[in-house]
Amino acid sequence: MVQRDRPTATELANDLALDRGYLSRILRDFEAAGLIRRELSKTDGRRSFLLVTERGRRKFAPVEAQSVSEVRGLLDPLAPADRTKLIEATRTIEQVLGAEPKPHPAYTLRPPQPGDMGWIVSRHAILYAQEYGWTDPFEGLCAQIVADFVNNLDADRERCWIAEAGGENAGCVMLVKDTDEVARLRLLLVEPSARGLGIGGRLVDECVQFARAAGYRKITLWTHSVLFAARHLYQQAGFQLVSSEPRRSWGQDVVSEIWDLPLD
Repeated sequence: MVQRDRPTATELANDLALDRGYLSRILRDFEAAGLIRRELSKTDGRRSFLLVTERGRRKFAPVEAQSVSEVRGLLDPLAPADRTKLIEATRTIEQVLGAEPKPHPAYTLRPPQPGDMGWIVSRHAILYAQEYGWTDPFEGLCAQIVADFVNNLDADRERCWIAEAGGENAGCVMLVKDTDEVARLRLLLVEPSARGLGIGGRLVDECVQFARAAGYRKITLWTHSVLFAARHLYQQAGFQLVSSEPRRSWGQDVVSEIWDLPLD
């Protein structure tokens, strides 16, 4: 891994093989927390360097110390000759695989194809059971949402997007008509293997852009407080939490939430 004292956001994205939109959101959060600051290049006004603040160094110091301690714990028991062998083996791995990180595969968004609706229900049921312990009737709820979308589709004012990466389905979202003035965002999902590519933010952005073009005045959505990644995406897009309610659903104690985005 290349170590840079004054990296640009582009250099970081390339070094870490991260989607630039995803990295940009992380950097904005770090900057808002006072962990980093930007310094405009004196020779190129289009470039700015990222610098760690004193507050950022204090926050990072315990993490760095822990990393050093863990590495030392692995290396200290080794004889000097074995350490040398390990270093040489690491260099060989770098040479074989290449010093530059390989970028994540690109993704595309497309309309649903035959079989995609069943995939949406199946993946929601499986992932939410694995990650949150949600059981029946959650799968039935997802199936009903999908069935209503297919059976009552208003092609001018409703859409479903499927994200595809490496030839496999990687995510999905629906925008459906609630009323003539209100659209509802539903069934946002990103596969674990595709997280970090910016797919979730892109899917939410597509919903917002389509809703504006279709003449809606507001987008609403129903989510839960435990869905941290999704809630962060909604906040980034400008949605605001308008109500919440503790309840027992799908075998778990949850906090149900309603979020709205005015489009006027």
